[in-house]
Amino acid sequence: MTKETKQDIDFSTVLASAVHDMKSSLNLLKQSIDGLNTCIDKNNPKANAFLSTAHYESSRLNTGLVQLLSLYRAELENLPINEDECFIEDLLDNVFIAHEHYLGHKNMTLEIEQSPDLVKYFDIELITLLLNDILVNAMRYGNSKLLISAYAEDDWLCIRIEDDGQGYPPSMLKSNDIDMQNVKISEGRTGLGLFFARMIAGAHRRGDKRGFIELANGGKLGGSVFTLKLP
Repeated sequence: MTKETKQDIDFSTVLASAVHDMKSSLNLLKQSIDGLNTCIDKNNPKANAFLSTAHYESSRLNTGLVQLLSLYRAELENLPINEDECFIEDLLDNVFIAHEHYLGHKNMTLEIEQSPDLVKYFDIELITLLLNDILVNAMRYGNSKLLISAYAEDDWLCIRIEDDGQGYPPSMLKSNDIDMQNVKISEGRTGLGLFFARMIAGAHRRGDKRGFIELANGGKLGGSVFTLKLP
């Protein structure tokens, strides 16, 4: 009798394919949630609260799936970057529109301050993912006010997201390099989003300069202050 040989399975490739399929299904779910927004009575606070939660959780799931894909791609080829010209005003408008419904149900205001005619070359999809993830967390931990500011500083593009919450915990402020070993699943703010933010920022390079992020507390609103700097 011949012994059957088991074909080796590349689980990383299987996982990447599964994540891609799940992301497609989740996008359809998000579209359905957006469609419900036009059907539900605005004077029904309970229904709107459920819809708001569904929007928030679907956004978190989408971000998590994209982050998994990013990890897979980074393992293959150091996170490939597809740079294109981006008008920062359009970028921030799109970020606001993506979360406008959730902001309304949270009774939160989002102010955007930006220098006029800001243009930069970077991977628009990855930077949008980064900003969406940081903003979703700011909405979760903030109280009522959020601020996004964008400006040029020397040869750097700076995008800052601030909230009026309690700020980052001391452990995050002390950590200059969050890696997978430092992620603590049991804590509210795991640091996973910041790990990906640092990875995405660092993948953008100009000569000997590479992007980075900074964390602080205080700012104009007294809470968390996240700053992305791209060369």
